[in-house]
Amino acid sequence: MQQGKVSIVIPFKNTAHYLPECLDSILGQSYSNWEVLAVDDHSNDQSFEVLSQYASKDSRIEVIKNKGGGIIPALQTAYTKSSGTFITRMDSDDIMKPQRLQRMVDNLIATGKGHIAVGLVKYFSDHGISNGYERYEKWLNGLTSKGTNFDEIYKECVIPSPCWMVHREDFERCGGFGPLRYPEDYDLTFRFYEGGLKIIPCDEILHLWRDYDTRTSRTHEHYAQNYFLDIKLHYFLQLNYDINRPLVVWGAGFKGKAIAKGLQRRGINFTWLCDNPNKIGKKIYNKELMHFDVLKTLKNPQSIITVANSKEQREIKKYLKGLGQKPMEDYFFFC
Repeated sequence: MQQGKVSIVIPFKNTAHYLPECLDSILGQSYSNWEVLAVDDHSNDQSFEVLSQYASKDSRIEVIKNKGGGIIPALQTAYTKSSGTFITRMDSDDIMKPQRLQRMVDNLIATGKGHIAVGLVKYFSDHGISNGYERYEKWLNGLTSKGTNFDEIYKECVIPSPCWMVHREDFERCGGFGPLRYPEDYDLTFRFYEGGLKIIPCDEILHLWRDYDTRTSRTHEHYAQNYFLDIKLHYFLQLNYDINRPLVVWGAGFKGKAIAKGLQRRGINFTWLCDNPNKIGKKIYNKELMHFDVLKTLKNPQSIITVANSKEQREIKKYLKGLGQKPMEDYFFFC
């Protein structure tokens, strides 16, 4: 007997072309005790009709119209209809591997509440995968295989929105789909982190992640870089920032400037460091840029590092290690 119903929440909009593959992959799961709550976010193609046809043939699938507009209201609408012991999300243009639900349920039952089941992901596309997505996939899977995703949570979203599962009680304790903050998947990841949930390591590909030019994460303003930076700073100040320690920002590129602006808006003082001789001594937003050796003069500082270059990041890590500083305690990479 299979243990516990899985509620699969699917927001969808104009993905009629991809829905059959998505839904067939759910119907083909080795674990059959599930329900699909699919919410139409005002599609103007045949998406609603495609899903309705599937629902007419399988009572486990329910199709709902979004009460609001956008992904978060769609997720909220779907969740109000859910009844599962376990909660997961699925993107309407992706594909589940046949063992995904079974593996995640088994992992959650084995470990108990207070855990997140995840899996490796594999990008696929009709046009090939860019080097950037290849790097992201490799980085993400490296974390997932060890269960160390939260160690680098300030770099990128470390739990893919369509490849997690949690106990219902843990999901609600962490705020569920409640907050209206975008990007919503990154916000939920931070709330899982805040809630102290532990990630169950997984070295098996459970999800096939489709990439294409009109995917929401590529086109919608809510997934622009400034939204990611805002959410990183919001949670850093809430969860990891120690007001009794001097704060440092490394780097004066786009991200460094955005973080500096965000701190100034909040009235938070900081020291701004860089290693570019053309910028050292100059002022941006009335704040002087200083050589990174100033770090040695500060008592027990915390650093936000916005330098994106991988070689420079390695040098910064080495420098900080030489000062006896620790990641996710004394310094935080924001890219």
